[in-house]
Amino acid sequence: MDSFPERASGGVLVVVGSGIRLYREYLLAGAAREHPLWLFDTDEPTWQSPYLAGFTRVDTSDPEALVASARELSAVRRIDGVFCFSEALVEPAAALVEEFGLPGMGSEAVRNCRDKSRTRTLLASSDVGQPRSVAVSSYDEAARAADEFGFPLVLKPRGLAGSLGVVLVPEPAGLVDAYREAAAPNYPGVPTFEASVLVEEYADGPEISVDGLLVDGVYRPLVLARKKVAMEPYFEETGHLVDPWDPLLSSGELLRLLTDAHRALGATGTITHTEVRLTASGPRLIEVNARLGGGLIPFLGSLATGIDPGRCGARAALGRPVELPVAESRQVAGIHFAYPPEDCTVESVRVPDRDALPGLHQAISLVTPGDVLRLPPRGYISRYAYAICVADTVAACQERLERAGAALGLEHRPAPALTTDAEPELAWAPVSPGAAR
Repeated sequence: MDSFPERASGGVLVVVGSGIRLYREYLLAGAAREHPLWLFDTDEPTWQSPYLAGFTRVDTSDPEALVASARELSAVRRIDGVFCFSEALVEPAAALVEEFGLPGMGSEAVRNCRDKSRTRTLLASSDVGQPRSVAVSSYDEAARAADEFGFPLVLKPRGLAGSLGVVLVPEPAGLVDAYREAAAPNYPGVPTFEASVLVEEYADGPEISVDGLLVDGVYRPLVLARKKVAMEPYFEETGHLVDPWDPLLSSGELLRLLTDAHRALGATGTITHTEVRLTASGPRLIEVNARLGGGLIPFLGSLATGIDPGRCGARAALGRPVELPVAESRQVAGIHFAYPPEDCTVESVRVPDRDALPGLHQAISLVTPGDVLRLPPRGYISRYAYAICVADTVAACQERLERAGAALGLEHRPAPALTTDAEPELAWAPVSPGAAR
């Protein structure tokens, strides 16, 4: 266990896993503004150190190891809460919440969110609007479900996130390939199931995400993002836009759906990331994730409204009220993720300087020369750069994102051939000194 004697007093908020600097440093920094932090992670801290009161090296995927380390820590520092923003670690982190009787979601509530079949069952028992769904363990079972539901359908892995392995099936001819693709992806630390694929009705319409939490039994949204999804039949997220004046923030129908869903899942005491489709028949809940959103969505929220998402997440984890600041000025914020036109090996990336385009807040390369990027179904989240823009209106922000996206450039050569039995690849951004804060 490493410690920092100059801060060795008072209680700490245990952070389980720090994630990738580029995408998560702003959350760690915000949490540190609220309470002293003690990081549990698999590697020694580097960029994390300025935000920490201490550190323990531990296998964060092992609940028993986490509990043992927390007991050791509790002998010298009071543990006031547990904060986790990594999808793969929310279940192990929940073991700490239960062991020490802390605010936040326990193991059962987290499993209610992580296991998408369990989510569907609980939401159905509370009459929450959602697509019909069934978990299957074979193609034959998937075919029987397809006969019952009809087409179009969506097939997805039961326990993953980030649209990995999610496939739209418009007609029967595509069902064989779709089942194989939905069954293939996996990720370390994410649970697997015998009935590992969900067959669902397709919820047609725009997709949104909402980061928020239950307050006195009523759902309170903090950040609402409109999603841009591309690469059909897959659902790669190529952009998000946060409008602080979005009328959906005060939609009674949407807020009732979110309230009912969180009550049904027991998703209390934690800021969650919920995805919803806006269909012609009303909003339909797609999934609830027991963590803050990824894809820099909470960061866009900070630009749009002045909210500090890391600090809000820490306050929720500590059982403190989460209050929205009253920003003197608000603005629309959006992000564009750039994908290659084909499977490729990166040679170089071009990004514009911040002052090169109006409203450009940040443009960042996510890859280095030699990196291999593959599009679905051979790879997922294979972005080579992103650009964040701000503006006074939605239309202006969208225009600026288009200009910024056009200014991003990629030089590449063909990717190496894949073997026929190769598993899908998942591209992540490298650790970067230019992390968004």
